[in-house]
Amino acid sequence: MNMGEASRYLTNFVDELAQSGMEHVVISPGSRSTPLALTFTEHPTIQEWVHFDERSSAFFALGMAKSKQKPVALVCTSGTAAANYYPAIVEAYYSRVPLIVLTADRPHELRDNGAPQAIDQIKMYGDYVKYFHEMAIPEADPSLITYARRQAARAYSQAEATQPGAVQLNFPFRDPLIPDFTLENIWGNATGKYVTGITGHEQLHPSQTETLIGQLKDLSKGVIVCGELPGDTDVEAIHQLAEHWNVPIFADVLSHVRHGNNGNAKVISSYDAILKDEEVALSLEPDFILRFGAMPVSKPYLKWIQAVPLKHHIVVDQASGYREPSSLETTMVYSEPNELVQQMLKSSVQLTGDPAWLDTWAKMDEIAMKEICGAVEGEQLTEGKVAYELTEAANTGDVIFVGNSMPIRDMDTFSLAKKEKIQIHGNRGANGIDGLISTATGFAATGNSVTLFLGDLSFLHDYTALFIARKYELNLRVVVVNNNGGGIFSFLPQNTEADHFETLFGTPFNPPIKTLAEAVGYRYHQPKTSEEFQQLVRQAISGMEIIEVVTDRDENKQHHRALWQRITESIQKEG
Repeated sequence: MNMGEASRYLTNFVDELAQSGMEHVVISPGSRSTPLALTFTEHPTIQEWVHFDERSSAFFALGMAKSKQKPVALVCTSGTAAANYYPAIVEAYYSRVPLIVLTADRPHELRDNGAPQAIDQIKMYGDYVKYFHEMAIPEADPSLITYARRQAARAYSQAEATQPGAVQLNFPFRDPLIPDFTLENIWGNATGKYVTGITGHEQLHPSQTETLIGQLKDLSKGVIVCGELPGDTDVEAIHQLAEHWNVPIFADVLSHVRHGNNGNAKVISSYDAILKDEEVALSLEPDFILRFGAMPVSKPYLKWIQAVPLKHHIVVDQASGYREPSSLETTMVYSEPNELVQQMLKSSVQLTGDPAWLDTWAKMDEIAMKEICGAVEGEQLTEGKVAYELTEAANTGDVIFVGNSMPIRDMDTFSLAKKEKIQIHGNRGANGIDGLISTATGFAATGNSVTLFLGDLSFLHDYTALFIARKYELNLRVVVVNNNGGGIFSFLPQNTEADHFETLFGTPFNPPIKTLAEAVGYRYHQPKTSEEFQQLVRQAISGMEIIEVVTDRDENKQHHRALWQRITESIQKEG
């Protein structure tokens, strides 16, 4: 027995997603989700990916959607399967990644009465989804076929519109659960989208841009700051603006401004290291900050702008929201960065940056980069050296996905400017250590050769994702810095709590990385010297491999602090 004519409800829904532009769906096995899983798999143009772990699956879809910049669907069965999507949906919300979450559910008569695998899935993700809808139970009625297409098109449009994010459609299903794919014209007659969403971009009226620039026209010591940015067009525009105004650019490692800049001397890569010393930081008083994109990784930058007497603090975001944690008096500008910059370049009011101000930053950046390069000389394989060598080995178009805690901070410090246009990504929406292997694997699934750089706890947290890359024979290089615990806590005040530090914060689990790698069929390497590591990462990525770099947390803390001290002393000496 199968669903008969009611199958058209599902086939038209899935086909409408395809008409809207969907290319990928990630499915986790389950019984109640059978109608969706089979229908997606039967569809001729949507590629299905299957993984048993829902939490990992959701981050995998997140990585694919982040790479493709378009919605990816998720399908799971009822019960706690849907709950396991939650962390990735939170990340999608904060990092603005489009997902279409399709949760199968028990029919209404089997809810809230003790039936197995039935939990309350109505609006279960709260405000972390842009749109929720409880779908009707499938029927063959033609009006429901139209309804199914309308909801599919609406979900796709909502997910990718203006400020991308996740949407949830909850599907209650009664038995039987098997669609009938032998029906004539099973996918319907659609030749285009049922609902076409036309989304405009935020931008200012020219008079508003004139007013904005007018506030800055007599100020000469400005800084353009770039957090994570969505597109190459924005990056090129920001370079043009810095040249036109003659001001420095603080380029966060995820901004795509630092790499591929063709030697733009206005790009300051080492601002985080420069600002670590409070005395040096307070001696540098900008007139204004113009920030594009999300907040940078750098904590010293945040402390600096909170401490100096800014005249204007302007944050440009491509969509409405409030991504501004400094608590400063701020002008929030909602506009596509490229659109705003083009208006600024055409403005009758122009800024003229102070050459001495720019020269000061350029000289400090040169000093800091010299010290950073000196710190990675020799054969000792430090955590900073790993970040440096990964950047040096990368070629134009390569993808490096960076884990949170220490790896992203090391990449921010040691990934210096270079002419090759490499892509560095991370999950900086919620900044968690969960789902990092899965997200990187999602990038690999879209055709990229990906290097993932993360710590040992992050590796253990998402180990099951390694099975996805093995199942689909993806090209993935995983570089694990194994300092046997949470290295970031060595730099935080908790480090002084000697009695409980290792138990609660250091958390050593003695991970058997080699055994774990070989258990899932990955090639394994443990380089002992810098030269051995260089030889490994300069080879093209082919298949799956894990490189374990063993370090010591206390030594790593000493290396970093000694470097910061040398940078400060050299800047003060030269100044």
